[in-house]
Amino acid sequence: MDSRAPSKTEPEPGSASQQRARSTRLLRLGSQYAAVVLAALIVNFALPRLAPGDPADYLVPPESGSVDDAARQSMLERFDLDGSAWQQFGSYLGNLARGDFGISVRDGRAVSEVVGDRLGWSLLLVGAAVATSTALGVLLGFAAGWRRGSRRDVSLLAGVLAVDALPAFFVGLMLLLVFSVQLEWLPVYGAVSPEALTGWAWIVDVAKRLVMPAVTLTLVGLGSVFVVARSAMISELSEDYVFMARAKGLSDRGVRRHAARNAMIPVSTVALLGFSTLVGAATVVESVFSYPGLGSLAFDAVRARDYPVLQAVFLLLSLIAVAANLLADLLYPVLDPRVRRSGS
Repeated sequence: MDSRAPSKTEPEPGSASQQRARSTRLLRLGSQYAAVVLAALIVNFALPRLAPGDPADYLVPPESGSVDDAARQSMLERFDLDGSAWQQFGSYLGNLARGDFGISVRDGRAVSEVVGDRLGWSLLLVGAAVATSTALGVLLGFAAGWRRGSRRDVSLLAGVLAVDALPAFFVGLMLLLVFSVQLEWLPVYGAVSPEALTGWAWIVDVAKRLVMPAVTLTLVGLGSVFVVARSAMISELSEDYVFMARAKGLSDRGVRRHAARNAMIPVSTVALLGFSTLVGAATVVESVFSYPGLGSLAFDAVRARDYPVLQAVFLLLSLIAVAANLLADLLYPVLDPRVRRSGS
């Protein structure tokens, strides 16, 4: 009897039972993430209102004394800040269903326009940091795991963990002090020069202003990628196929290539999850460098008690984190066939 024939207890690939199991898994996964999004909406609505202060004081300072109560109430109605908390929450959900994020308290523009002006810069910063931290973490992690216990492994592990322990704002301030204040190599703040630049001059200026924030975020995300890459390489080197390859006389370079290919499976998941982590860390980094992204926008909105903008930024950051986790859940079975066969 052919041992490769499917058993009676294990469904054949593409069978109806396997399709049902896959549909059940996707349904369960979808319901879990729907509950997470609902919780994010509730927290997103509540957090700005739990902060001390009142947006009405920003719209109409109490000491001005030049606006009567009717005008004050009219301004609150314009920004949908009148009524009880439940009424505001119902209005918030209804506006979201229509794609309406409201009007910014701080500058009177549509929130979608305000957030849209900053979103591209944040994606550029976080995307550059994720790509750099992933590539550097994989190279250093695989190099350390290949020679586990060696001087190189110990040095890399100690150095990366030491850098990973530094707060993001401290790293950013040190970079500013060295490269902007002392050496005067890089601009101090902003994403573009106030001068009217075009073509390659504009691209070079944007790249120069991106370096320090991106390096700061890269150092923030490097540790997790390095640790997982190192651990994955060590785990793969203990597998039977590695011993078999070495017994057949395969060179170290060939063994390293096969082990690295399989070790990339958990690393890809960490890189996706790291994207959502760095989006949150960018809030601090953008404030340090006055970078015009979502982080600095949220900081300004907190000071102005700009509830609509805060809600839009927090919701966007939450959805990015949920999307990154969902993509990791969906991608892992594609990268690792053992997960598909197990039906998990």
